[in-house]
Order: sequence, then structure tokens, then C-alpha cells
Amino acid sequence: MRPSIEEVHALLTAPGERYEIAETTLEGAPIRFWKNAPPDLACVLRSSAVHGDKTFLVYENERIRFDEHFARAAWLSHRLRNDFGVRPGDRVAIAMRNLPEWPIAFWAIAAAGAVVVPLNAWWTGAELEYGLVDSGAKLLFADAERWERLEPRLPAGDVEAVVVARARGLPGHVRRFEDLVDGVPPGIDLPDVALRPDDHATLFYTSGTTGSPRGVVGTHRNICTNLFSVGFARARAMLRSGAPRSAVDQPEANPAFLLSVPLFHVTGCHSVLLGTMAIGAKLVLMHKWSPGRALELIERERVTVFGGVPSMAWQVLESPAFDRHDTSSLRSVRYGGAPAPPELVRRIGARLPGRIPSNGYGMTETSAITSSNAGEDYREQPDSVGVAVPVCDVRVVDVNGRELPRGEIGELWIRGPNVVKGYWNQPEATAASFTDGWVHTGDLARIENEGFIYVVDRAKDVVIRGGENVYCAQIERLLFEHPAVLDAAVIGVPHRVLGEEVGAVIVPRPDAALSEQEIRDHVGAQMAAYNVPTHVWIRDGALPRNPAGKVLKRELKRELAPPG
Repeated sequence: MRPSIEEVHALLTAPGERYEIAETTLEGAPIRFWKNAPPDLACVLRSSAVHGDKTFLVYENERIRFDEHFARAAWLSHRLRNDFGVRPGDRVAIAMRNLPEWPIAFWAIAAAGAVVVPLNAWWTGAELEYGLVDSGAKLLFADAERWERLEPRLPAGDVEAVVVARARGLPGHVRRFEDLVDGVPPGIDLPDVALRPDDHATLFYTSGTTGSPRGVVGTHRNICTNLFSVGFARARAMLRSGAPRSAVDQPEANPAFLLSVPLFHVTGCHSVLLGTMAIGAKLVLMHKWSPGRALELIERERVTVFGGVPSMAWQVLESPAFDRHDTSSLRSVRYGGAPAPPELVRRIGARLPGRIPSNGYGMTETSAITSSNAGEDYREQPDSVGVAVPVCDVRVVDVNGRELPRGEIGELWIRGPNVVKGYWNQPEATAASFTDGWVHTGDLARIENEGFIYVVDRAKDVVIRGGENVYCAQIERLLFEHPAVLDAAVIGVPHRVLGEEVGAVIVPRPDAALSEQEIRDHVGAQMAAYNVPTHVWIRDGALPRNPAGKVLKRELKRELAPPG
């Protein structure tokens, strides 16, 4: 008989087990945490050196071993302290695409006790300047393209020094990244810096799909919690899918991850970067997302795990080049960060039979993962984001913050050691989004039997049509089931009488014939009439997305449904 969620949690978190849970008090409130999780990022970095000459980073034709990465990060950490006077609590920014220099800089900054400020590489010069000024960064690491955008705007704020990677013709006051990591002394170790679990470690900026980005203050405990939560979610899925207890502790053979999402978001950093370092996996970096290039790298590097966000998984599965590449090395397709239609699970089963699909739920404010759905659980309940890991509490509340019974829809709140302290220098925004350690996600959800969470929609995306709540995510999931639909987004269209009407933006599959009426008929056959799109736009180009893979509905509304 299949073990229950409760039984699996009890087994994996029992005293003496890897995922044993302890309790502490944080800012006056009790929290549970992973007893065996590393207390800080420096511990994670130091532990990675044990993987020695195994390949860690792959970028195009470059390869960096674990021991090389550790030595460069450790040496750079010393230079940050000695050459630039970086001290604990100072903010140091990184503005780069996914280059090997990004993780080296990240770990060096963290080991020096400073706060890493990853800036969005898609930002314009003005937006990058905003991030530098808002964070009060003391030092900036940039690649050549970001340097070109920022050079006319520097010095910005109190930035005292700039380090640029892979650039030529730099002015004399700008340091070359390559020079700082040259000449590593033999036997280098990390600087002697006292770190505590609840010290500030990161300052990630929210993706800003609806407004100006906010700096999210993360601690060492927050980010290291995610490291163990990812491992726990995998172990739970294995036991729920029928694997013996002994199999959970067996390391994966030759793990290799394809990093298709940016490192400047928590999925890429907290879930993928930290996870690969901890288990000694190869991390294959993509400079820029391309499904064709992803397939080439999966074949060349014998990638075992890929995913990123759901749209990326879709694009790989539907690529015309899919059948021309060897994908036999793949063992899992993992994604999160955006709604995943149930049809994606079925598509993975058809194109990659036997592989394990996995979906996770989290946000910048929860340091990535809160819940996970994988394996047999995901196949059986493909519209759920799974069950929360046992160090996290989740509840659904009404507009007054009162907890609702199981099965009712309300806003999802989360509490746990992964929940951040708040927003950088924004006490009012922090007070509005955090209550007694609970973060208000802004997602509408319900919680069903055994704790499975079903995210219905973003609260801000709900269309109110003549007094009826229309949940865009539910319609989008249904649209993905249409055989001619490759991508879809549902938005509200202003209406003088009804308030709003439903609009659907559709990207058809290549060579597929699709009409507006077919879309309406498809929705109308399975949902109430008020959910049927009044407006349907069929477009050839891709939907606008931010670097995290989320559809920029604000842009679609501005383009297609301006205020009346």
C-alpha cells in the first residue's frame, strides 16, 4: 500500500535522519528548520571542495572543476576584503548573464560576509542604475554588455569600484575580473569571517511584472533552507512513487543540470546553483535561452535534469529539432516559477516516457521552494503544486486574514525558515505583505486532502465579469489542452457595463490551423459561459515574458486591451 504524506514526512524527519527537524525562535516567533542544513553559504562553498577535479561549470567550450571554482572564489573573497575593503553587511552587486564569473563572484561575496545583490541582466542602464542606488552597492561586478549600459551612468550612488569580466579596452580605474582571480596561492582557504544563520546574505529584486522592483532581503538561513527542501522534495517523491527507503540515500549517478533560467532569480540561484554544488553535479550554463541550443547541450553534455520554467519545457518538447537529438540521458524535467498546465505532464509522458516530471511552488519572498509535486503524485494531480515541505506552514485566508476551511479559495499565506525578513528600506511595503512571519503571496489557492495546494490564480489577474470571478489560470490550463495551442495567456478587457470581459491571446503550434471560434468552443464545452473569451487574439510571435519566464500581462493589456 502506498504510504501517506504524513507517513513519509514522519519517516524522513525522524530523529537521526538527514531531514530531521528542530525548532527555534526567530524574532519572537517559533519556527521549524532543517537541523542538518548548513548554517551559512560559506559552509556550502567549503563543502563543495570535496568534489575535487569533477567538472562543475560548463560554458560553451570552457570547463571549470570544483577545486578550481573553490580556489578562485576563495581568492576573490580575500581580495574583496583586502583590496576593496568589503566588510560584512556591505552590498556587492552582480550584473551579468549566466557566465562562469557569476557563481564565482556570488560565492566570493557571500564568503566575505557581504550581501550579494544580483541585478537583472535584462534591465536597461537606467534600471541597473536604480538597483545600484537602491541597494547602496559598494562594488559592482559586470560583464561587458552591462558595463556598456552603465558606463555613462557611473558613478551611481556610492559604488566605489567596478570589476568587469570579458571586456577589452577598459579605463584604468576599472578592474578586470580575470586579473582578480589570477595567481591563486596554493592551499587557499576562505577568509575568517564570522557568519550567523540570520545575517543578511542576498538582496534579490522582484521581477516587477506589475510595478517597480523591490529588493527582497534574504538571510543565510533562508537560502540554505531551500537547499534541503529541494532534497527533501525529491526523497518524498521517491517514497510516494514506491521506491524503497534505501534508494533515497543513494547519490544520483553522473548528475548534470542544464541551467536555462537566469542566476539572478531565485530558481536559478537557490534551487539550481546551490543544489548542483551540494551534490557535486555538473552545471551547464546557457548564455541565452534557445530550445534548439538546449537540445544540443542535453545531447553533448549528457544532461540528466532540465526544465527551468514551464514555457521552456514546452518549447523543448515542441521543438522541430527534438527528434534529431539524443535525449536518453534525461531522467527528470523540473520546473517552477510560473503556472504549469496539466497538459504539460501528459506531454512529458508522451515525448520523454519514464522521466520524472516535477513542479514546484515558491517566490522570491520564500527563497524559492515551498511546495513540490513530483513523480506519481504529479501524474495523478497535475493541476496541483504539491504539498508544502514540513518546515513550512501554509494556510488560505479571506480578505481579513482569517483562515478558511479546507477546499475554500482565498489568498495563500506561507510561514517558515525560508520566508525572508522583508523588503529593503520599504517598511510600509513590508508591513503590507508580512504578518507575524507569514508572507502574503498574492496567489489565490485552495488546500485539499493531505495538504495538496491548488493555485487558482494570481489575485491581481482575476477578471471580474459582471460580478463573476473568472480565474485566468484555470482557463489557460484548459487552453493548453487544445492540440493546436502552443502558448496562451488570458487577460481582462475593460467593458463599460460588465466591468471586464475575458480576452485570450493564443500562439498556435507551427503549421496548425486555428480560429477564434474554435477557442471559444473549446472553453465553452468545459466551463461556464462567463469564462468563454469574448476577445481572442491569435498571434505568430512569442508572448512577452520576463527573465523568470512569467508572461508580462501588463504589456499584453497595454497592447491589446487599453483602458476604455
